[in-house]
Amino acid sequence: MIRCHLSRLMGERKLKISDVARQTGLHRNSITLLYNETATRVDMETIDALCRLFQCKVGDLLEFISEDQ
Repeated sequence: MIRCHLSRLMGERKLKISDVARQTGLHRNSITLLYNETATRVDMETIDALCRLFQCKVGDLLEFISEDQ
């Protein structure tokens, strides 16, 4: 399973979904799906924009968690 840490990153910076959408140019729905961890696929441009905004690595945004744990 892939876990998305967008909600944590946004919370640390007190950003709303609309703030992230405005600052990245991403569609609000794309951000909402990642925030709620309901996205089934993510565009590379989306990951790039979010990593640039939060000045983080992909591993800080997305994490693989084994189903065995």
